[in-house]
This record gives sequence, C-alpha cells and structure tokens, in this order.
Amino acid sequence: MNFRKKIGIDLGTANTLVYVMGRGIVLNEPTVVAYSLENKRILAVGEDAREMLGRTPGTIIAARPLREGVIADYTVTEAMITYFLRKALGKTSWGGIDLMISIPGGSTQVEKRAVVSACRNAGASEVYLMEEPLAAAIGAKVPISQASGNMIINLGGGTGEIAIISLGQLVVYKSVRGAGTKIDEAIVAHLRKKYNLIVGERTAEDVKMKIGNAFFEEGQTDRTYEVRGRDFQSGLPKIVEVLESDVAEAIQKPLKNIFDGIREVLSQTPPELASDIVDRGIVLSGGTALLHNIDKYFTNKIGVATFLAEEPLFCVIRGVGMAIENLDSFKEAVR
Repeated sequence: MNFRKKIGIDLGTANTLVYVMGRGIVLNEPTVVAYSLENKRILAVGEDAREMLGRTPGTIIAARPLREGVIADYTVTEAMITYFLRKALGKTSWGGIDLMISIPGGSTQVEKRAVVSACRNAGASEVYLMEEPLAAAIGAKVPISQASGNMIINLGGGTGEIAIISLGQLVVYKSVRGAGTKIDEAIVAHLRKKYNLIVGERTAEDVKMKIGNAFFEEGQTDRTYEVRGRDFQSGLPKIVEVLESDVAEAIQKPLKNIFDGIREVLSQTPPELASDIVDRGIVLSGGTALLHNIDKYFTNKIGVATFLAEEPLFCVIRGVGMAIENLDSFKEAVR
C-alpha cells in the first residue's frame, strides 16, 4: 500500500530546498541546471551544475532557470523539479505526492499556473502554493494568525519581499526585484571600475560572503580578500587584494533599493499595525539576510529594531514544511 508523501519545496532563484514529511529538510542545492545546446539534454543539476557556471564550452549552457523568483525557462525548471524530487525520495515507490511550493507574494495567475503545471508534470498529484513572506514568517515563528501587525523582510537571491502580515494574510506587500543578485552585480561592476578586474558571478558571490558588509563603521578593522580574475586592459590573469570598505561602498545602491521598498510598504501600513511593528520590530529572513551587518543597516535607516530570524536561509522551507504537514491549520495561507 502506497501512502501519499507530503513534500515542500522552496524554489528560490539562488537555492532550492526540499522538505519531506517525517524527515525534515533533506536537500539544499543551488538552483542551477547545465544542459546541451544541441538537444536540450540535462547534463547536471544543483551543485554539480553550479561548478560549471562560467566554465562551459559553447555547446553547453549552465544557467539559473528562475529569474527574480519567476520561471524563465519552463522546460528546464520542470526537469530540475523532477531531479530534486527523485533525489529527495530516492528509489522508494513514489505513490501519490502532495507538494507545496513557495511562490513570490505578487505572482500573477499566469506565473502561478506555470509553477503548478511544472510540478504536476514532474510527478506531483496535488500542488499547493504558499506565498514566500507567509512561509518565511511561519518558519521564523512569527505569530501571523493574531490580530496584530508583523513585518517580515525575506531577502532571497532574486527578490526581496517586504510584507506586513495580520490575521494570517498579507496586508501590505512589495517585491523588490533582484536582491542578492543585484548585490553580486554591484560587486562585479565595482571591481571592474576600481581595479580593472573582470570576475564572474561566482567570484562576486564569494567576495560578498567573505567580506561583504552592509554597515561599515569608521574605525573598524578593514579586512581584505584576495580576488582572482582577468585584467580588463591586458586580458591577462590578475590577483587583487580587495578591501572590505570598498565592497561596503559598492553594495550601497542595491541596499538602498531594498530600503526604498521598505519605506513604501511602511507608508501604506495602517497606523495601528505600524504601532505594533514599532513594538515588535522587523524580522529578516532569506539567504541575503546573512550579509554581515544587514540588520544594523536597516535598524539605522528605519529607526525600528530589525533582527535576524534563526537560520534565515531555512525560514521559507520550514514554513512550507509546517504548512504541508498541517494543511487544516494553515488553510488561510495556502493557495
């Protein structure tokens, strides 16, 4: 007898996480697919494909099939979901699969249908959708069902999602396109402009993780990081010592873009809920929330206490996992 399996997926622009009921989070891999240009045959998915980014010959493409949280390549996304399901479930008999997947809060009906269709074609029997800010809030243990205002900023790779939640619903919401990826792009542009150094997105991401700092203060130790790339003028390989203060300066524009989105959401928030937020503070989740001092940056800019959720990268998948296991309790938040 085959029992229905309950699975949750956080399908992010940068990383995909899979939750299986009874086992917890079983998979955390980059949302990257490598495929042959000639016949679209999938060659690698996840970590193996990420290793190929920027290193493939002309006949192979290694790319992220999601752009800013939305499916950009339907066929490749479907193949990727199938791969992740197979890897998560192993060789056991699949039977029926109840699948819950996170989507950006402002997704259109067309985008939602594309996600549902990709999941069904990948083998899911029932597909449920949950908006990422709600999933992140549930995973961060925010009491979203109460009649009080809670603010969460879920910073992923493709989007920064800013939401005010009350009674289990989004009251005010805004999505800022390209959160983590825009920070990476800003680092690439800065290294090229200041050091004549050309680097790829993987190297920029490494720089961000090693010495990225959203709130660099005068007098603190200015760390350095050795970056390898190609000289813009000579075309030869080049090694540069990059300063932490330089990286902090480079990423101020994409951070301000996120802050502008937060200010817009707060300006539309009903006064009573705004009062709750001043009392409770603002919760940060998502992989980009791991950027050093980003909580200090927002606290300083907004004037309201901002703090990181526990294990911010796993907030959305934890929320999706709790919801798929307790559908009746979270039916208001499920689409």
